[in-house]
Amino acid sequence: MSDNSIQKSTKSVVFLVIVASLGYFVDIYDLLIFLIVRKQSLHDIGVSDIELRTKGEFIVNIQMFGLLLGGILWGIIGDKFGRIKVLFGSILLYSLANFANGLVTDYTTYATVRFIAGIGLAGELGAGITLVSETMSKDKRGYGTMIVAVIGLFGAAAANIVSKFGWQNAYFIGGGLGMLLLLLRVGTFESGMFKHAEQSNVSKGNFWMLFNDRKRFFKYLNCILIGIPLWFVVGILIGQSPEIGEELGAAETLNAGTGVMYTYIGLSFGDMFAGLFAQITKSRRLTMLVFQLMSVVSVVFYLNSHGITNSQFIGICLFVGFFIGYWATFVTIASEQFGTNIRATVTTTVPNFVRGSLIPITWGFEFLVKHFKAEGYKNSLVISSYIMMGVVTIIALVALSKLKESFNKDLNYIEEHEPVSDIKIA
Repeated sequence: MSDNSIQKSTKSVVFLVIVASLGYFVDIYDLLIFLIVRKQSLHDIGVSDIELRTKGEFIVNIQMFGLLLGGILWGIIGDKFGRIKVLFGSILLYSLANFANGLVTDYTTYATVRFIAGIGLAGELGAGITLVSETMSKDKRGYGTMIVAVIGLFGAAAANIVSKFGWQNAYFIGGGLGMLLLLLRVGTFESGMFKHAEQSNVSKGNFWMLFNDRKRFFKYLNCILIGIPLWFVVGILIGQSPEIGEELGAAETLNAGTGVMYTYIGLSFGDMFAGLFAQITKSRRLTMLVFQLMSVVSVVFYLNSHGITNSQFIGICLFVGFFIGYWATFVTIASEQFGTNIRATVTTTVPNFVRGSLIPITWGFEFLVKHFKAEGYKNSLVISSYIMMGVVTIIALVALSKLKESFNKDLNYIEEHEPVSDIKIA
């Protein structure tokens, strides 16, 4: 290959990483905007103060259910018709949903539109990570996915800043950012590995392939389970920080938007460090283990912060966020576990199933809260948080122990329908 071709190829890969990063930036912005404007927006459309927490939980869960369904939909499309089509279709859907969210005036419509937004949001990260993983060399792809995550996660900070201009405007701006990015994506190119797999006769985007073989199914399940502590921390511990802070005797009401912003700033730096740590140690499993154990320490510190002030809360959110900064590592692990013909399906569904795991986690959390309230405990939220963090962490660590190391794994292969096998495609 000539120097000019190499230079052109390098520029194309850099452009792809930038586009994927900006896509994840908008994805995170739109994914978290409701958590940030929850109290303000629900209050403005007539939800009573006493129902703000539980009705907010329902909207979060209905959005997550949309992510579950969307993850399957976009994953199949990505493997059957290409990763690029997912990048265009998903961002168009959730951008339009955001515009609609800025116009809602009742609770039912609000929840319905967040469900539609969830379907759209489901395709962004998986398609972006799949493209980057398949385009970059096996020893450098960890840097690519790290950049995507680090830049993308600052979308949370942007969402919190923009929310100061009013919750309706926050949704309108999110929709506008998505439409601008849609125009930028015109210059993106398809994965070479997908093009090779497209020419083969193997089954592509077959979601049921993940269930028709015991070994493949448990590998897929374990890829999901290793990520569930992260969304418990964000969705419950930070999302409900005003109520948890009240039980901790906070000097003043904690702000969930501020908590989300600083948690994701910490998460961005954590993702950067996790990516570098994985490159140095050449082990994504070790990276996950270290971060998950330290995340337990950070959560215990948070839940034991009696009389917490707003400045202390910011510091704790940075601390907690840093050690749940294994999102890019976790998604990369999932991407590296499966062949090209179902890789987009896996990489798109896994993170969305992790987000969707917040639904049963919320049910379990609410069961514990009601139980301890009935028993007369005044700190039922804190006690329930300790228990749920222990449960989800143990599940994640057991799942991690069942997965093989995937660092430097060659991804240029496909999987037959039955049984599990790795077949080179180029």
